[in-house]
Amino acid sequence: MFTNDIVGSSLGQNGVRDPNSVRLFAVGPYFDETPQEAADRRTTGSENDSPARQLARYAKDVADQAPTDMSVRIVYKRDRYLRGGDHIPFLDRRYPAARFTEVNEDYRHQHQNVRVEDGTQFGDLLDFVDFGYMTRVAKVNAATLAGLASAPGTMSGVRVHTGQLSVDTDLEWDPSPEADLAGYEIVYRDTIQPYWTHTIRVPKDTTRYVVKGITKDNYLFGVRAVDTDGNRSPVAFPKPVQ
Repeated sequence: MFTNDIVGSSLGQNGVRDPNSVRLFAVGPYFDETPQEAADRRTTGSENDSPARQLARYAKDVADQAPTDMSVRIVYKRDRYLRGGDHIPFLDRRYPAARFTEVNEDYRHQHQNVRVEDGTQFGDLLDFVDFGYMTRVAKVNAATLAGLASAPGTMSGVRVHTGQLSVDTDLEWDPSPEADLAGYEIVYRDTIQPYWTHTIRVPKDTTRYVVKGITKDNYLFGVRAVDTDGNRSPVAFPKPVQ
């Protein structure tokens, strides 16, 4: 679920105009995570690999490739201070959800009675709307939703085997049910990197793969499905199993 809340202006109260960027707020672990989920998170270091943040990475990747003329700036928070959006009830029910908001806000034009005070105009008026900016934000949404609709679904049952010490990384997953499945991709990144940096292609008849010589202690891993048109699902982060 995406909510677009305060996406009408590229000019902030700080005087900065940024017509080609939009923030995407994405929360980390679910607030109602179970003790076992918390233990797994501590073991895997997966606090930045929640479903919401995988969704945000997907949106950023699509926006960078599509003709949106926009850059998605992911913010690792549920929302801004003293604020809350319509994505929060979805997060509370464990739907992947995130919030689009302009990068530089002007609080004089939000939740204000229309008035002039000391020569300053307050209120959410048409004069302050940047329609070109709104159009580009809409393109980011459209490209992301089109990609999600065309791509395989997010994979289930992705797991990393942790029962023995090894310099390799042993990954396994449930087979994708997609009729037009072309294969899978294992992605990984250094633990301090925000985005996936490496990709390994895996045939579609494979549901277990050992990454030789690259240890799960040093990197974060994920798995996604790829269809015959090259559409990629959002990444699924593995759970540790012994």
